[in-house]
Amino acid sequence: MVTFLSGGTGTPKLLDGATAAFTPAETTVVANTGDDVELGGLFVSPDIDTLLFQGGGVLDRDTWWGIDGDTHRTHDALTDLAASMGRSSTPTYLPDDEQTAGRDLANWRRFSGVGEFMTIGDRDRAVHITRTSLLDEGKSLSGATAAIADAFGITIDILPMSDDPVATLVHTPDGLMHFQEFWVAENGEPTIENVEFRGSANASPAPGVIDALDDVVVVGPSNPVTSIGPMLSVAGIGDALASTTVVAVSPFLGDDAFSGPAAKLMDAVGAPPGTAGLPSVYPFADAFVVDEAESRSFDRPTIETDIRIDSPADARRVVDAVSRAIDRVE
Repeated sequence: MVTFLSGGTGTPKLLDGATAAFTPAETTVVANTGDDVELGGLFVSPDIDTLLFQGGGVLDRDTWWGIDGDTHRTHDALTDLAASMGRSSTPTYLPDDEQTAGRDLANWRRFSGVGEFMTIGDRDRAVHITRTSLLDEGKSLSGATAAIADAFGITIDILPMSDDPVATLVHTPDGLMHFQEFWVAENGEPTIENVEFRGSANASPAPGVIDALDDVVVVGPSNPVTSIGPMLSVAGIGDALASTTVVAVSPFLGDDAFSGPAAKLMDAVGAPPGTAGLPSVYPFADAFVVDEAESRSFDRPTIETDIRIDSPADARRVVDAVSRAIDRVE
């Protein structure tokens, strides 16, 4: 049995090769929910959705988000209507007193749907409507995720990290912003002063998460701060990782991340940017998989391979390295 920790696009790309070593029946994926937002009243869970669309065979693999071939008529109509009202697509938070006035799961991350700042496809939106309605019927996020995964015919277990609200917030000189505003609307350009996982002090792991962490855990090549960090901020998850076998795959080629502002975020939280910072952000890791061009020497087993993943064949190569790392430390 193996459990992957997933966020962004890094771990999903690795999962393309997972069946080379692990069957779907023995695979669990715990997904980051710190990036989730409520947009126009719909609850959007980007990192869970990437896994759902990937497992369902409909993921847009050019972008690694959204549904392949999706149309955007509703999004375009929202944009046109906002322009006619003199409104832009700049992210608009609901008023402060509304940030905790609706469903608890969406606390601190409620955005107006006027001038929708995230591009959401029409079929993609159907998933958000379904998820939101399931939540309003009384299901938890993990219950809603399981129901949608079943509808997609997915055979691996996909678990949200928590059924409680945890929002990844970025502190900048220009003010506080949700990670989606920082990354999607601002292209990750603002200076980062600190990163906050609001709500994590009162959050619990979702049902099944701690049990899944009894198995061998693979931390995929996702952003250590904003994809994996929210999970580590939830009580019990860090302790569970410290008590099990963990292999962490580097998301870096030297000091450069595969994608996104990972090195910039690590620097902001006081960790050396790039591969050198992995022991700082993953002190519980028993082994690392890093790029073969690295010349790093860690105080624990390290497997080197070409860790760039541009195809399923690449993913299988990296999964093979993960398997060898597991064999070294089990």
